[in-house]
Amino acid sequence: MPLTLLEQTRAAHEEIERFERSIVKDLHNQPPSYKDRLYQTHRVRQLIHQITSTTHKLVEIYEDRDNARKDEIAALDGETAVGATVLSAFYDQLKEIREYYKRHPSALVVDTTTDHKYMQLLDEDPYIEFSQEEAYGRYLDMHELYHDYIKSEFGKQIDYSDYLEVFSQSQHIPQKLRRLYREYLSKMVTYLVSFLERTEPLQDLDRLFSKVTAEFEEQWADGKVDGWKGEAREDRYAYEQNTSIDLDYYITTNELVELGPVVAQHQNDDSKQIALMKVKIDKLCEILSEKIIRTKENVVRKQGQLHEEMEVEGEDEELPDIESDDEDQQIYNPLKLPMSWDGKPIPFWLYNLHGLNKEFMCEICGDFSYRGRRAYEHHFKESRHQFGMRRLGIPNTKSFYEIASIEEAQRLWEMIKAKQESKKWRPDLEEEFEDQDGNVYNKKTYDDLQRQGLI
Repeated sequence: MPLTLLEQTRAAHEEIERFERSIVKDLHNQPPSYKDRLYQTHRVRQLIHQITSTTHKLVEIYEDRDNARKDEIAALDGETAVGATVLSAFYDQLKEIREYYKRHPSALVVDTTTDHKYMQLLDEDPYIEFSQEEAYGRYLDMHELYHDYIKSEFGKQIDYSDYLEVFSQSQHIPQKLRRLYREYLSKMVTYLVSFLERTEPLQDLDRLFSKVTAEFEEQWADGKVDGWKGEAREDRYAYEQNTSIDLDYYITTNELVELGPVVAQHQNDDSKQIALMKVKIDKLCEILSEKIIRTKENVVRKQGQLHEEMEVEGEDEELPDIESDDEDQQIYNPLKLPMSWDGKPIPFWLYNLHGLNKEFMCEICGDFSYRGRRAYEHHFKESRHQFGMRRLGIPNTKSFYEIASIEEAQRLWEMIKAKQESKKWRPDLEEEFEDQDGNVYNKKTYDDLQRQGLI
């Protein structure tokens, strides 16, 4: 039978209490591994969403916009009929209940499946989608954003490991590229939010972004946003004074037609949107700082691995069960060995096998050090070394392989230039002339004899 509003209210309060008890019961259990802790936080988040949804229904009932609750209470008080009493209203309702169960004899008085529903929420592991690179949320997967960056006009050719160092840093973007840069930042915010929701589902991002946005609006109005000081006043002035349109900002003519007279305002709004997204990215990176550092270390570690080792590691990360997680335990590592995929130091024999006990310095790379011969040899093809060679004005060719000293590179470059100069065609010495008698002279000798009148 349809429940009365009062019964719906009581049932909703009971349901909220059941959800709260389920949360307490789940949180009393200490998960043994990282993966189990992740599942636990997602289960708690689902229960909190259920509580929120039920609370909204309760609020609607208590607001009583259609006066249905008020009429129901009045009916129980016997105020709806003339001369009616409370007992008569009670017996009328009892009669209605009895007639309902006569018509529906198989109807359940108490929903026995309710407890099973709550237990099922605790027993089931929620489905969380991670890429192989993310390894159940241990690392960030910024490869798609990295490729967008190096292919864009505002980006530059750098290694993925270098990109992880600079992706959150501010950079000055020309007006004609701001629209593409804004789309790139929007994509970055979307990914970081998605990653945070999957790895830390109990974070209240709505409240966080509301606070960040409110502080940003206040600072923007006063022109105090770092890196954008005075930009708000300049944008307002530019909008008031701007009578021309930057055509490089738009890709097609249809966009100009759709925007019409507000096109200049759209150009000026980009500065504010970019600044706001940078503030959000900074806040998200602050929360994810440990995972970002761990991602950088993981990328650097993989650069020194053999292909077979990376395949074995990939197979291990695809396993559904992670036996144990020692992330929260202090690891004894007196030799400061590099960490393997499971967060433990690699074996000492493997450390020596790959020559990781040897450190190689490269002055051209800004005195950057490389652990192991493999990483050192590979770095000569990487962007950091190529950039250093360009700064010296030297081409990064095979002749400079294994050259890490600036002085040696410059000295070798001078020798190569001298050798190339000696091989150049020199007409005064190598161009030949023949006189009437068949004598052959080089150009310089021939000109001298001709000036003397001997030829």
